[in-house]
Amino acid sequence: MAPDYSDPDWLRDRMTDVLSFYYPGCMDDENGGYIAQLDEETGRVYDGQSKHLVATARFVVNFCLGDRYDGADWCRPAAEHGVSFLREHHRDSGTGGYDWLLKGTETIDDTRVCYGHAFALLAYARAYEAGISDDAPLEEAYDVLLERFWEPEHDLCKSEFSGDFSESEDYRGQNANMHTCEAMLAAYEATGEQRYLDRAREIAHALTVRLAEETDGLLWEHYTEDWEHDFAYNRDEPRHQFRPWGYQPGHHIEWAKLLAVLDRYTDTEWALDRAVELFDDAVDHGWDDEYGGFYYTFDREGEPIVEDKYGWPVAEGIGAAAALAERTGDDRYLDWYERLWDYAEANLTAPGGNWYEKLSRTNEPYETSDGPAVEPGYHPIGACFEGLRSLTE
Repeated sequence: MAPDYSDPDWLRDRMTDVLSFYYPGCMDDENGGYIAQLDEETGRVYDGQSKHLVATARFVVNFCLGDRYDGADWCRPAAEHGVSFLREHHRDSGTGGYDWLLKGTETIDDTRVCYGHAFALLAYARAYEAGISDDAPLEEAYDVLLERFWEPEHDLCKSEFSGDFSESEDYRGQNANMHTCEAMLAAYEATGEQRYLDRAREIAHALTVRLAEETDGLLWEHYTEDWEHDFAYNRDEPRHQFRPWGYQPGHHIEWAKLLAVLDRYTDTEWALDRAVELFDDAVDHGWDDEYGGFYYTFDREGEPIVEDKYGWPVAEGIGAAAALAERTGDDRYLDWYERLWDYAEANLTAPGGNWYEKLSRTNEPYETSDGPAVEPGYHPIGACFEGLRSLTE
């Protein structure tokens, strides 16, 4: 018999399972910060030096949420440990920007990536909300995003700069802006300050309404410097880690969650309407009816391109289903909530309680890759978080 996935005790326990897989092995007491490179099957550390900005920020969020929901007593000091490293080592005091990749405490890539800065803002928002840090780091991270990346004529952010912010690339991306919206929502939840909600709403409308009108409501990933759809970008790299070609059902359902959350705080009618449409688009084009799970990408005709199943779209789907059930009262979202948890528990859950990052189409786990990790349990913990606050609070 399946568990009651809306039971707050079960959700808190499941969150603790994921955190306990990483802790204490993730704690780098020598250099500071975290070690994200743990083998998904065994928990063995295969790289104790690489420190990715996204992984550092996501660990902070994870431990803050563990503390929020009465997790183990090590959650709070573990979050404090990460906030210090984010400030002292990822942040460049000269420019205020955040280094993308470190080896120990040495910067090996100082590219200023909007995607990473968004996660820094998210980490500070959750830390401020938890009483772990004051509002200064949060405000500084917001200021950097607005001063360096924000394009007010588009209500969207640029994607990347050189380390000194002197040169920006021409590429513009959906993904970085989606996570900037996520971070702005969290900053609003932490502070109640309207400016954060305004930025979140502006980004959401620009991408999911204005630009999506040109693609029948679907969300393309890649754009030119003038925010025109770039249908040729990475056409020959369908498996790119951050910028694959094609539509991503995972991002459609992630936007469904964010728009449902936005609907909690605004009376913007389009947000909930688009959330419902994007949820439907994700399951219509992306769900594998034979083996379950979401295809990674589909093409402009709606056919699968990369059939691998990643864990994060399922986690985002769980969160979207929970949030939409709360906002709409429609039981079909509760059905999807249970269906997605059933799939995750049967296929994505590894022996240690963490989730596999990627499966084949037939749900066979891939071996852990040997590159710097960016997914330290952030998405399954996020699924538990949205279930808790949407269905039980």
